[in-house]
Amino acid sequence: MFSEQRVTLKRLRLSSVSGPENGPPLALLHGVTRRWQSFLPVLPQLSMRWQIMAWDARGHGLSDGGSGYRVSDYVEDACGFVRSEFNRPGVLYGHSLGAMVALATAAELPEMVSAVVLEDPPFDSMGTPIRETPLYSFFSGLVRFAGHKRPVQEVAKELAEIPIGIPGRGPTTRLGDARDMTSLRFTAQCLTQMAPQVLTPILDGTWLVGFDRESIVKRVTCPVLLLQADSACGGMLTDLDAASLTATLPDCTRVRFPNSPHLIHWAQTDALLRQVVGFLESL
Repeated sequence: MFSEQRVTLKRLRLSSVSGPENGPPLALLHGVTRRWQSFLPVLPQLSMRWQIMAWDARGHGLSDGGSGYRVSDYVEDACGFVRSEFNRPGVLYGHSLGAMVALATAAELPEMVSAVVLEDPPFDSMGTPIRETPLYSFFSGLVRFAGHKRPVQEVAKELAEIPIGIPGRGPTTRLGDARDMTSLRFTAQCLTQMAPQVLTPILDGTWLVGFDRESIVKRVTCPVLLLQADSACGGMLTDLDAASLTATLPDCTRVRFPNSPHLIHWAQTDALLRQVVGFLESL
């Protein structure tokens, strides 16, 4: 049975859920534009031996909005969340934005974070170079739907028509050709409760200001499981970044998921759980 609560961090109240105390804390940090419900496919198995905690990040879901939405702002929140909610050392599992936040939090709180699971962190592909990638057209297309109050089915149909590509560099594709309608309905619902300002630093190229990956990686000492989606299917973690992390971190296990898009925990749930459970049981 999961319970919902509000966690107050300074002047910010975050909405979160927690499960039975079946083991050490395991906090789940979702990606940008999503909510804690993104992790529903993996909750039953992970909650068997861990106390699951999952939040809505600032500006998402039922959490308060913040004054900034750079990655470093979310890291500050995650550090406060861990200090407030962990009663002993635990694990951070992050997807996309959440993976970057989990890594930085492990660097800041080595005594409280015993391991991290990083699912397809985007790193520099979401920084200044974003205008040269199809990601820019994707996030630009979402802006007008942030905070909408329209029927989900209508918005999902419009999301499907968002053109994805790099302007002036070849043909574009429809978002609906890459994502099914069920996924687009979930995205549409998430957008109803997302502050439009969440997308501002992504689109203006300042999302990574204050996030020094090189410095962060040097301070991470705990075991790391790095889960990499397929770049040909929408994966955001590049081979270069994955190889750099594996070579630099003292204990990093890299697992590739061929033919998987960015949301591995939705597209290949069983395969992902086998890797995550095996890693967690090795700790």
